[in-house]
Amino acid sequence: MTAPAPAPSGAPELAAAADPAAARRYDVLVIGSGIAGLSFALKVAREGRSVAILTKKNRADSNTNWAQGGIAVVTAQTDDFAKHVADTLVAGDGLCDRKVVKQIVADGPSRVQELIDLGLKFSRDGDGGYDLGREGGHSERRILHVKDMTGKAIEEALNKAIAREPRIALFEHFFAIDLVTTGKLAQRRRGAKARAASARTAAEPPDRVAGVYALDVQGQRVVEFHAPVVMLSTGGAGQVYLYTTNPDIATGDGIAMAYRAGVEVRNMEFIQFHPTALYSTSGKRFLVSEAVRGEGAILRNAAGEAFMARYHKLADLAPRDIVARAIDAEMKRTGAPHVWLDITHRNAAFLRSRFPLIYKACAEQGIDIAKQMIPVVPAAHYTCGGVATTLAGETTLPGLYACGEVACTGLHGANRLASNSLLEAVVVAHRGALAVDKYLRRIEKLDAPAPVIPPWRDLGGNDQDERVVIEHNWDELRRTMWDYVSIQRTTKRLERARTRIATLARETQEYYWNFSVDPRLLELRNLIQVAELVVACALQRKESRGLHSIADYPKKLRRPADSRVRR
Repeated sequence: MTAPAPAPSGAPELAAAADPAAARRYDVLVIGSGIAGLSFALKVAREGRSVAILTKKNRADSNTNWAQGGIAVVTAQTDDFAKHVADTLVAGDGLCDRKVVKQIVADGPSRVQELIDLGLKFSRDGDGGYDLGREGGHSERRILHVKDMTGKAIEEALNKAIAREPRIALFEHFFAIDLVTTGKLAQRRRGAKARAASARTAAEPPDRVAGVYALDVQGQRVVEFHAPVVMLSTGGAGQVYLYTTNPDIATGDGIAMAYRAGVEVRNMEFIQFHPTALYSTSGKRFLVSEAVRGEGAILRNAAGEAFMARYHKLADLAPRDIVARAIDAEMKRTGAPHVWLDITHRNAAFLRSRFPLIYKACAEQGIDIAKQMIPVVPAAHYTCGGVATTLAGETTLPGLYACGEVACTGLHGANRLASNSLLEAVVVAHRGALAVDKYLRRIEKLDAPAPVIPPWRDLGGNDQDERVVIEHNWDELRRTMWDYVSIQRTTKRLERARTRIATLARETQEYYWNFSVDPRLLELRNLIQVAELVVACALQRKESRGLHSIADYPKKLRRPADSRVRR
C-alpha cells in the first residue's frame, strides 16, 4: 500500500524520491482539473509552492471542458457592474450574498484578462471587437465566448500553462477517496477516552487538513498524499440524476468528501435543470446552449406555439428556472416527450460558424437546425449549492478550500445566472491562492512536525456475486432522484426519496467496508451522500424559491435563509 506513485507529469524528480511518502509530500493538493483547480494551481505554484493535481480521469476530463456558453463579464461600453449585479440578484431570487456578487463582478475583468494573457482567444465580431453573446436573465450582451466551445478553449490554455510550470505535478487516474485531518489522526492514535480528555485542554491543536487517501486506478492501490492544504475543485453532481448534461465524472466527489470531514454544506436543494438538452431516446442529453436562444431561437410546444411569453415577460430569455418549469408544464399539459427549439430563421452559414458543436451534434441525429426545429427537454445541469466557503474559497476546516461548482460562495443564490460559473471560478481561485499563501506562512511558523498519514488498510477481496449491488444501486439512485427530487417536488415525494436513499446508503456502505475499493464504488458512495444532502436541504426549505419548486409550499417566505447541513 505504500509503493511509490507513478511519475507525475511535470515533476518526475518528486516521484523518484527514496522515501515513497516523501514522493507524495506537497505544499498543496488540488483535487480536480477544471478551470477552478488549474487556475488556482498555477497561481500557487508561481508563488513558489509545490502543487500536486489529482484527477480521477484524464487531465482534460472536467465540467469546464463541456461548457459551451462562455464567461459573463462586463466589457461593453453599454454595460456596467451595476447591471451585471442586478441581473445576478434577480436570477438568484433573493438568496444571493450581495457583497459576494458585487466583488466577483468587479474582479471579473482583471481575472479574464489573465486568461487572455495565457493565450485564450475569444471570438471577435466583424469590426474586430469581442463578439458578445446574450443568455437568459442578462439585460445586456456580456458573454465572452469561443464559438460554442469556450470551456474546451479555456481548458487547453490552462493545461499548456500548467505543463510549463515545474512546481506542478499532475497525477492522472488518481481518485481522491477521503480527506485526512489531524483530528482523525489523533483519534486513531489515542482512542476515544484520551481524545475526550485532550479536548478539554487548551493545548490540543485545532483540527486541520493533513492530506488525502487516493486510489491509484491503474496501479489498483490506495496511496497517501501529504499536504497541509487541499483545494477541492471537483465540479458538480449532475450524475445523481438519470438525465443530465454533465460528463460522467460529475459525481459530487468533493461535496461528499467535505461533508464526511465535518464541513458545512449549503443550499443543495438548488439543482439547476438546463431547459434545453437535445432529446434522445438513448437517454443521453447533449446540451444545447442558452446562447442559441440568445441569438433568437424560440421555444415552441407540440402544436408549434411560442409559449414562453405566457410564463415570463422576458419570454425565451427568462432565467433558467422559469424556462425549465415552463417546458416541464407544457410537456405535462400536452403529453409530449419534448418541446421544440426553433432557430430556422438564421441561415446555415451563421449557425455553423457560431455553434459548430451544436450544429454537428444535431446533424449526427439527422437534424439540420437551419431547416428543422430541435427537440429539447430539461436535464440536470448545475449544482448551485455546495461546500460553504468564503470569497477566498476557505471552508470551516482549516487548510481545506473549495472553488468552482463544488463550492457555495453565495454568488448564485437560488438559481445561477447563465455563464456566471466560469467567472466565479477564476475570481475565487485568485483570492484562494492569496489566502493559501498566508495560511501556509502561519503553519510554517508553528514549526511543528508534519502529520504522518498511516498506510491505507485494504480489507481485500472483490466478490463478483455482490457486484450487482453497485450497478443496481447506481441505477435505482438516479431514477429515484429523477422521479422524486426533480423540477417539481412535494414533501411526500421527498420523504419517499429519503427512505429509499437510506436503504441504498446502508447497502453501499456495507459493500465499501467489506471489499476493495474501485472507482465505480467510490462514485456511487459519493452520489448517495450527495443525494442525501439534496433531499435534506429540500426538506428544510418550506417555500418555493428559485430552483426549488414544491407544491406543499407554493409561496416564498419573507425572510429566506440558506439551508445548511453539517455532519
